[in-house]
Order: sequence, then structure tokens, then C-alpha cells
Amino acid sequence: MTSFTERYLNDVARLAQTIPTAQVDAIAVRLAGLRDGAGRLFVLGVGGGAAHASHAVSDFRKLCGLEAYAPTDNVSELTARVNDDGWETVFTEWLRTSRLTERDALLVFSVGGGSREHNLSPNLAVAIELAKEIGADIFAFVGRRDGAAAQLADIAVVIDAPPELLTPHVEGLQAVLWHLLVSHPLLATKAGTWETVDGRTR
Repeated sequence: MTSFTERYLNDVARLAQTIPTAQVDAIAVRLAGLRDGAGRLFVLGVGGGAAHASHAVSDFRKLCGLEAYAPTDNVSELTARVNDDGWETVFTEWLRTSRLTERDALLVFSVGGGSREHNLSPNLAVAIELAKEIGADIFAFVGRRDGAAAQLADIAVVIDAPPELLTPHVEGLQAVLWHLLVSHPLLATKAGTWETVDGRTR
């Protein structure tokens, strides 16, 4: 068991070193421009990606002053759309109702990035296609280069994790990367609570 733990953590350290920092900085620049231009950020993900989306939206709003939303936070609308219209269009219809424009942006958290061909997260694939058609910016943190996100995003950070541990490593580093963004000096408008405690206990 110790050898697995060592290998896993060594992989994390190695993968972190391969992240293209210029691409992450470029996303920060574009998100700062989005905020300054009164655009909105729509954060999409399913499964673990949906959990990232919810947490990231909270921090983008609270720490960065960026208007951000996650469709999966509204479970009533999400399940009604799935029930009545199907899974594939759940995000596109939500974005249409939100009047997605070219001033807005998508941020996608996904392991594969969505694929119509393989019927894997097709809702992400069609949402990305819609955003591309409208002209909204698209950013993605993914683990595959052949999915819709990597193929269509303006900036896609691909985490080249070992295939046998693709999902845990990609999802783990997604959390690192969006925490990096909400802490980035170009985006952060305030520090987190614990960063202001100055050694006092609570």
C-alpha cells in the first residue's frame, strides 16, 4: 500500500510540473477581461466536475467579484429538463434561457471533455458547440485531447495523467487549477478568511 501512495503522490508532483503555466495565466487574463467587460462565467461539469463547478462559482463570485453560475446548482431545473427533454440538451437549454452571448464565457471541468461520437458527456459537447457558435470564450481543464472541450476551447489545459488513474489525477488537479485562478493576482479582489487571520486562532 505504501508503494501505491508513493507512486500516486509522485505522479501528482510530476503532473503539476507539466501544467502549461502560460495557458493558465492566459485564462486568468481572459477572465479578468470578462469581469471588466461585465461578462458572465458559466461553469460546466458533470459528476466530480459538477462539484468543482459549484465550489469554483462560489469562489469566483466571493473572491474575484466575477459574475458566475453553475447550471448543476439548480437541481430542480436540471432534473426537470432531464426528465422532460433528455440529458443531452440540459446545458444548452439552460444557456439559451440565460441568454448566453459573445460577452460571456464557459469554463469546463471534465475528464474526457465530452463526445457525441462516444456518447460520453454529450451535454458538455453540445454546450461547447453552442458557445462556439455564439462566440463566447471557452476554457477547459480536461484529461483527453480528443474530446470536444480540447478540440473547440479557446484555451484547453490538458492534464496528461496515466490512463489507469486518469480520473482521480485529472479531477484532483482541476481543483488545484481553479484554486490557482481564484488566487491569481489578476483575478483576486480579496483574500480568503484564513489568509487574513494573521496567526490569531478562531
